[in-house]
Amino acid sequence: MSHYLDILLRHDPETAPHQLMAALYAKLHLALVQLDSSTLGVSFPGYTEKPASLGNSLRVVGPEADLLRLLALPWLGGLQDHLHTSAVAAVPPQVGYRRLSRVQAKSNPERLRRRQMKRHGLTEDEARARVPDSCAELLALPFVVLRSASTTQTFRLFLRCQTASAPASGTFNTYGLSATATVPWF
Repeated sequence: MSHYLDILLRHDPETAPHQLMAALYAKLHLALVQLDSSTLGVSFPGYTEKPASLGNSLRVVGPEADLLRLLALPWLGGLQDHLHTSAVAAVPPQVGYRRLSRVQAKSNPERLRRRQMKRHGLTEDEARARVPDSCAELLALPFVVLRSASTTQTFRLFLRCQTASAPASGTFNTYGLSATATVPWF
């Protein structure tokens, strides 16, 4: 994680910041798929849990060559007028480290009941007794709303940011997230 690229959302009175961030993140995801990259991670310098927000900037971190390959793609398309993109720069020497990963809630009791019925041969009433409506898990984490290219369904990608005491290597998925690797935080 030697270099980074900052992408800041410009104020737009017609579009909410979370909508711009969702469009930006969706385009970044598609670019990472196209690059077949596992070396580029993301961070959100304005990330806060209370109130839940990703802020107005997205930082892509990784090797300089991979960041330059990302910039060479025409992935920002129609968003250029809504963004300010920095040049690729070296990560400062004294930084903290954080791990940004996806969190999935068990938020649909009906789906959990169907699973119980299939796995354990329960009747609908038995599954309803085991899995009450009150067991739905709700997350109070920042999220971005995305649309699946394969199913066209929208979903919330909840993000948890954890402080790490030291850098940890690993791979990043096509959302720039990792359960093991850290990103520099500054």
